[in-house]
Amino acid sequence: MLKIDTAATCQTVITTFECSPGTCADLMDKLQGAYRDFISQQPGFIAAGLHVNDAQTRIANYSQWAKREDFQAMLRSEEMRARNREIAQLSTRFEPVMYEVAGVF
Repeated sequence: MLKIDTAATCQTVITTFECSPGTCADLMDKLQGAYRDFISQQPGFIAAGLHVNDAQTRIANYSQWAKREDFQAMLRSEEMRARNREIAQLSTRFEPVMYEVAGVF
């Protein structure tokens, strides 16, 4: 389960995907499948959440990993590289960014 806490030692990754209303559902299906069938099984994976905006033009993904290296290893795997090529075809842009929790209110 996701835990947002300034004392957490895990790595937080927030990824935003830009898409169109016509590709949003397909992109969400690909992302859910990637988490269900592959990402959630990788070493260091803690939890993730997917969010879509009302206009269906953006998807935000919040994930937590035990270590930065765990996330990077997952991204570099052959399976995830193939999945990311499919995801890129359904989005105009996506960018994963690593963060540390700076405050919780």
